[in-house]
Amino acid sequence: MKSNRAETLFNWAMRLVTYSITAVIAYIIFDIIRNGIGVISWEFLSGFPSNGGAEGGIFPAIVGTVALVTGAIIVALPLGIASAIYLTEYGKQGKFIETVRLAIVTLAGVPSIVFGLFGLGLFVLYFDFGASIIAGSLTLALMILPTIIVTSEEALRAVPRSYREGSLALGCTQWTAIRTNVLPYALPGMMTGAILGIGRAAGETAPILLTVAAFFLPTLPNSIFDQVMALPYHLYVLATQHPDIELVRPMQYGTALVLLVIVLVFNLGAIILRSRFQKKFKSLH
Repeated sequence: MKSNRAETLFNWAMRLVTYSITAVIAYIIFDIIRNGIGVISWEFLSGFPSNGGAEGGIFPAIVGTVALVTGAIIVALPLGIASAIYLTEYGKQGKFIETVRLAIVTLAGVPSIVFGLFGLGLFVLYFDFGASIIAGSLTLALMILPTIIVTSEEALRAVPRSYREGSLALGCTQWTAIRTNVLPYALPGMMTGAILGIGRAAGETAPILLTVAAFFLPTLPNSIFDQVMALPYHLYVLATQHPDIELVRPMQYGTALVLLVIVLVFNLGAIILRSRFQKKFKSLH
């Protein structure tokens, strides 16, 4: 009787925590939409900034953000999936592999400013890329790589062992078994890592602050070696560094709303791909 009562109280406590977090997030999103929707216009989305960023549009920042997130995913997703395949399918399970896994999990919790300093030292200074799209994208890719590896490993482990053994019993090589009987069924779970990575890459300020971002640069990049504006850094400067915060308050909300929409679009694309993979391979069962 006491155990049932304790379990009920625990369940209600967890519900309360969940509902409270959801309510807070919903309020934040509602506040951004309420205050930012009036700022959104074609001129705001397609125009270039003026008056030190306090007026005009945010088109260069939109282009810069999309370029950085796309570059980070292009680099991190193949590397993350390849690393997960090696650790799960090829690596000899033992202390070394467990140490590597521990290091990956630890890196997933490292503050983003540390990745920013690393990117500054390696890509900006050592490789002499300067403050550029390629330096920022590679830094963001390294930051989200641990998350993609961890989620991809979990997706691979969820595929039944019999799928591998059946292919090997028919004479397939290990890579053929992985490519045809394991990887397709793990892809939906791997896309979860991509979704998490997109959200983090799009919203981080510290890594791009040190490797690519400029606050006022009313031009579009010509190559991956150019510096760009980015929505997270633009929003950060407007909210903390501008001499007249109240004057740029509408610009802050409008920028935040556009950033939310961009993250949502990227995530929806990944979710749609994941859903299609799930439907495709369920139909083969």
